[in-house]
Amino acid sequence: MQKARIKLASADIGKLNEIIASIKDIVEKTKVKMRGPIPLPTSHLKLTTRKAPDGEGKASFDNFEMRVHKRLIELGLDERALRFVMRVPIPEGVTISIEIKD
Repeated sequence: MQKARIKLASADIGKLNEIIASIKDIVEKTKVKMRGPIPLPTSHLKLTTRKAPDGEGKASFDNFEMRVHKRLIELGLDERALRFVMRVPIPEGVTISIEIKD
């Protein structure tokens, strides 16, 4: 059976959850089999910078971190459901990729 694998990634988990909720609504309307959302490991991007710009004085540092949350959804392949999923408005800062697997 063919499946559509949807990978979602975003630094803002609220936007990610909104898209997942809208995909769940589509799945309920079209009655397609769905697995997920499967949480994938969160990427932690860390950056450490020195507070003082010139090197004089105390060596104090600022630490910044950005977390990239990822989810995976598998849908049974239905052309109508896939068309609805493609029409879901994707907010800025969210990446989405759709693969069709056998």
